[in-house]
Amino acid sequence: MNSLFRFLIFLSVLLPCVRGATPAPRQMEALGRGVVALKLDVHTTFVSWRVLGTDSDALAFNLYRATGSDAPKKLNPAPLLVSNFTDTTADAESANAYFVRPILAGVEQPPSARFTVTAHAPPRPYLSIPTRTPPGYTLNDCSVGDLDGDGEYEIIVHLTGRARDNSQAGVTDEPLLQAYKLDGTFLWQINLGKNIRDGAHYTQFMVYDLDGDGRAELVCKTADGTVDGTGKIIGDPNADWRTKGDAPVPSRDRTGSRTTSDGKRVASRAGYVLDGPEFLTVFDGLTGKALATTNYLPARGKVEDWGDSYGNRVDRFLACVAYLDGVRPSVVMCRGYYTRTTLVAWDWRDGKLTQRWFFDSDKYGPADASNPYRGQGNHNLSVADVDGDGKDEIIYGAMCINSDGTPRYTTKLGHGDALHVSDLDPNRPGLEVFDIHENPKHPFGLEFRDASTGALIWGQPGGTEDSPDIGRGCAMDLDPRYPGAEMWASGGPRVRGLYNVKGEKISERNPSSCNFGVWWDGDLLRELLNSNRIDKWNWETETETRLLTAEDCVSNNSTKSTPALCADILGDWREEVIWRTADNQELRIYNTTIPTEHRLYTLMHDPQYRLAIAWQNVAYNQPPHPGFFLGAGMKPAPRPNISLTAVKK
Repeated sequence: MNSLFRFLIFLSVLLPCVRGATPAPRQMEALGRGVVALKLDVHTTFVSWRVLGTDSDALAFNLYRATGSDAPKKLNPAPLLVSNFTDTTADAESANAYFVRPILAGVEQPPSARFTVTAHAPPRPYLSIPTRTPPGYTLNDCSVGDLDGDGEYEIIVHLTGRARDNSQAGVTDEPLLQAYKLDGTFLWQINLGKNIRDGAHYTQFMVYDLDGDGRAELVCKTADGTVDGTGKIIGDPNADWRTKGDAPVPSRDRTGSRTTSDGKRVASRAGYVLDGPEFLTVFDGLTGKALATTNYLPARGKVEDWGDSYGNRVDRFLACVAYLDGVRPSVVMCRGYYTRTTLVAWDWRDGKLTQRWFFDSDKYGPADASNPYRGQGNHNLSVADVDGDGKDEIIYGAMCINSDGTPRYTTKLGHGDALHVSDLDPNRPGLEVFDIHENPKHPFGLEFRDASTGALIWGQPGGTEDSPDIGRGCAMDLDPRYPGAEMWASGGPRVRGLYNVKGEKISERNPSSCNFGVWWDGDLLRELLNSNRIDKWNWETETETRLLTAEDCVSNNSTKSTPALCADILGDWREEVIWRTADNQELRIYNTTIPTEHRLYTLMHDPQYRLAIAWQNVAYNQPPHPGFFLGAGMKPAPRPNISLTAVKK
C-alpha cells in the first residue's frame, strides 16, 4: 500500500509537468549587434543596434565612437537600456566608427563589430548597395540570410526581365538570383534558365539556415539548364521545354483567349513550360553552389487535372519554412490553390535532402468542388504555431495544415489575395487570422477567425455584382484607443471603413493605402508602407502624415507596389525597408533615424516573424507579423524559446 501511495504521488507530480512541458528551443541565427549609424547633419549621427532574444532584461549598453587614431570615446553618461542614441558631437572632418559594449552585472562585455561613417559622407537615411544588374533586368523581391556565418545578414535579390502572370502566354526571360553583402560585395549569381518561367507565381525562393550549421542555404525550383553560382549546369543544358500553340480555354479564363472559326475559345500556350523534368535544388548560401537536386513534387502530371487546359493553375506555386518538429526548420514547397492543393515538406540534414511529408487535398475528398480542401489557398500563406505546442502549422488561405502534414481545419470560404496572422486581439487567447475573399458576392469578404480552430469571430459581406471584388486587406495597430489591431480592405462599398477586433466599424474612413505596414517612428503603432512612401495614420483627424519619401526609388510588382523587402535586418527592433532605384543599379536599405524609448529584442529572434521574412517574397507579398501582439498597450514581449546556432568550425 505504501508503495502504491508513493507511486500515485509520483504520478500526480509527473503528469502536470508532462502536460505543461516547455518545448525544446528552436535553432535560430546567432546574430551580432547589427550596429548601424546614419548621418543626420555634419555633427549629428543616429546610431542603433540589436537587443538579442537571448539577452537578459538587465543587459545595458555603452556606445563608443572612435575617430581617426584617437582612443574610443564613450558617448553615453550612463548605461543605456534602449538600443538607440543620437550623437551630436561627431567630427565632420574624420571617419567615425561606432561600436557598443554590452554591460552585464556592471561588467562590460566584448565589443560589437564597428560601423564606420566615412569622412564627408552626405547625410542620408539609407545604406547603398550597388548591383550588377544586366541590361533589360529589374531588381525585384529580396530575402536575407546569414550566408557566411558572421552574425550579420546578406541580401539575396531576384532579378526579373520579361515576366508573365500565369494567365498570360509568352516567353519570359531567365530568372536570376544574386547575393550581396551589406557592404556591396557581390557573392554569386544563379541563372534558373529558360525552363523556369519568370513571374510572381513561379519563382519562390527560400533562404534559411536549414541544417543548423550557422550559414543559410537557398532552396528553389530548378530545371534543365539552371546554372548554379559556380557555373555548374543542372540537367540537360540544351533542353528547351517551352511550348508553342493553343489550347482550349474555359469561359472563366479570358486572358489571352480568342475564338476560332468553329466557335471554340482557345488560349495561347506559347512560353508555358508544361513538359520536361522539374527539380528542387538546395544551394550553398555563400557560394551559390548546387548541393543537392531532386525531383520537384508533385509532378505536374496532366495539366487539365489542375483546373484548366493551358497551364495557368498547374504552375501556381507557394513556399515557406516551418519548424515542423519544433526544433529544426524544414522547407515546404507547394503547388496549387485554385483546385487541387499540395504541400511537400523537405528536410536538409547532414548533406541530404529527404521528404518529411506530402499533403494532397485529393486524399481527403473527390477531385471536384465538393472537396473541402480544394480551392482554399491564397496567393500567399503564413506560418505560425497556432496551438502552442512548439511546432508550426501552415495557414494556407482558408485552411490550416498541421505540423505533421495532416489537415487541421478548413473554413471552406475559398480563395483570397491577402492574409494576416498574429495575436491581433491581445484580449483573447491564442492567435487570430484576418483573411479576405475576392468573390464580389462573398458572404464574408472580410473574415476574422481563430487561428487554431478556424472558428469565425466576425465577418463582413463582400461587394455587390457591380462593384469590384475584395482585392486587398490589412491588419495592424493604428489607433491606440482600441485594443489590438485595426483592419480594413479595398474593394466594394460594403467593406469601406476601419474595423476593430470586435468587428465594430470605428471609422467610415480607412487609410488610402491597403498594402504593407512598417514599425518606423518611436511609438508602438505601425505605419503605412506603400509604393516608395511611409505614412502615419492620425486616428484623431483620420488623415495621413508623410514620414518618408524614398527619392529616386520605386516599388515592385506593378500595382502591388511592394518593397523589395521590409524586415528588421539592422539596428533596433524597428524595421528597415529595401527599395530599388529607378535605374535598377542600386538597392537602398532605409533605416529610421527617429529615436524611440521602447526596448524590444530584434524581431528576427521571434520565430514567427523570422519565418515571415522567409516567405515574404512569395507570390503577392504580405507584411510580416510577430507571434505576439506588438502595439499600443502591449504586454512585455514574451522571451523566445530559442537556441542560437553559430558557424560550425
